[in-house]
Amino acid sequence: MNTSPRTTSAPPLLTLDEALTRLFGALGPLRATEELSTFDALGRVLAVDVSSTLDVPPADNTSMDGYAMRAADVPVPGTVLPVSQRIPAGVVGAALAPGTAARIFTGAQVPAGADAVVMQEQCTAEGNSVRVDTVPTAGQWIRRRGEDVRTRSVVLPAGTRLGPQGLGMAASVGVGVLQVARRPRVALFSTGDELAMPGEVLKPGAIYNSNRYTLRGLVESLGCACDDLGIVPDRLDATRAALRRAAEGNDLIVTCGGVSVGEEDHLKPAVQAEGRLDLWSIAIKPGKPLAFGEVRRCDGSSAWFIGLPGNPVSSFITFLLAVRPFLLRLQGATAVAPRPIVQRADFDWPRPDRRREFLRVRRNAQGGLDLYPNQSSGVLTSVVWADGLVDNPAGQAIKAGDPVGYLALAELLA
Repeated sequence: MNTSPRTTSAPPLLTLDEALTRLFGALGPLRATEELSTFDALGRVLAVDVSSTLDVPPADNTSMDGYAMRAADVPVPGTVLPVSQRIPAGVVGAALAPGTAARIFTGAQVPAGADAVVMQEQCTAEGNSVRVDTVPTAGQWIRRRGEDVRTRSVVLPAGTRLGPQGLGMAASVGVGVLQVARRPRVALFSTGDELAMPGEVLKPGAIYNSNRYTLRGLVESLGCACDDLGIVPDRLDATRAALRRAAEGNDLIVTCGGVSVGEEDHLKPAVQAEGRLDLWSIAIKPGKPLAFGEVRRCDGSSAWFIGLPGNPVSSFITFLLAVRPFLLRLQGATAVAPRPIVQRADFDWPRPDRRREFLRVRRNAQGGLDLYPNQSSGVLTSVVWADGLVDNPAGQAIKAGDPVGYLALAELLA
């Protein structure tokens, strides 16, 4: 009889792409939408296409202050034309009589009959006439009707996350109310009797709860409503009660730490008791452990659950790489993946990890990237100092001068 202890092999590491595929595969977008004033829709995700009901610009207009004329009326420099009318922006002028010019100002509609605008710096006013000091070509300095947007064209497709320029685009076609996805509601709590809040006296063995501030800021920066439940005591009953409370009225529950097999880590059995839980090991550094599951509500529906690693840099980066796209996809956003750009490494990284690495870097004045000297997952200073991450493939060493993939934190935090 074999009495040797049974051993279990560790589950295989998932790639980040495999983990995201699993997350997205379990996800259905929020069905609820709401109407918002275009003024109030910054950061929200469009639920329906925005189409134009007009041409933009709605008529030919001038892009310069100057004089509108027929190009054929100015065969040589120095031709003098009588000025027949003055057309400021917002005024529709009369049809231009042959052999005359119209004084016109930027944005004003070009009068019928005119086919060119000559900027005022190339003209000389002479009483009620103008001397044109250059020979114009037909079409110069004229913005054509519909050259930006055509009637019935889609200017902002559903799934667009609205930045300031998107709001301006909607306004330019006369849309004052937008149909957007409802804000996701995210519950957030921390577990750990060692955690203290800033302002409290730090007892021996205690640490300040930085992750609560970082994760709450990340949730709110995505336009989500954050239900901050604070710090939950290290007890199974308290953790289960917190999960039940978090599931009611929220779409997603986010925690950090507490899903290991330690006797004081109650989050794992609590989620399993209140719903279901998958523990994944992802082949990234920092941020290997990730928990995903559901917590049941009283009505039989469920809230999603994502448990992040506890080290501050790990939880920060894992949120950006996994939770951020999850929340954007939940709202129906089509663009959720960060877009790396090629930059020059001004550092050496001779001992790469077997996992895909996200190195904290900052652009320098020479157009390259500098590396923060301490890449530990507990060094929060590194992400404060950095303006981006190098997305380094598994096992790939870097030498100064090598091209690397750079992810701007400004994009990931937007």
